[in-house]
Amino acid sequence: MTRQEKNEHILAELERLYPDARPALHFDNAYQLLLAVILSAQCTDVKVNMVTPALFAAYPDAQALAKATPEEVEPYIRTCGLYHNKAKNLVLTARALVEQYGGEVPADHEKLTKLPGVGRKTANVVMSCAFGADAIAVDTHVFRVTNRLGLASAPDVLKTEEQLMQAIPKDKWSRAHHWLIFHGRQVCAARKPACEACTLRAWCDYANGEKETAQNG
Repeated sequence: MTRQEKNEHILAELERLYPDARPALHFDNAYQLLLAVILSAQCTDVKVNMVTPALFAAYPDAQALAKATPEEVEPYIRTCGLYHNKAKNLVLTARALVEQYGGEVPADHEKLTKLPGVGRKTANVVMSCAFGADAIAVDTHVFRVTNRLGLASAPDVLKTEEQLMQAIPKDKWSRAHHWLIFHGRQVCAARKPACEACTLRAWCDYANGEKETAQNG
């Protein structure tokens, strides 16, 4: 079986397993999603969802957040980890949105990545989930699962993203992102993947011993 045939089987099975996969973060608009993704760095979506209702109520738009200080924002996000730096980035991002884009989140990947605290992953999530663009956001789950399966074989998230853009049809990029996250959370765990119970094992490089170690990111 060729690599392309394996990839096609993997994607078809992921789609069968997780037909309703969707973002785990709670948000109503692009502004809320942007803040939530910034907060999700080295933090679970569950914890982020616990703090964002109060944060969004206190700062319902970029104009309101831009007037705040990081010290005023910190109590709302203290449980998210790295809260000093995240509070600073949230306020600076809000100010940039107000000063450069009239308080609106730009539907442009390059402009998003220039905002404080926003990298490629965050920009890809916002472009995909808020604006409906085709994008693959490589978080720790996507990096781990795709390198184990063989959809990618890369040492870092950037090269993984580049390889996935070649391995996955463009019209499936955004959906595949969510399929892979669900699989990483439910089956392909970082420390102890449930290979025996995994319906992808027939096409998986790691399960078939073609990779010596698991990606633990």
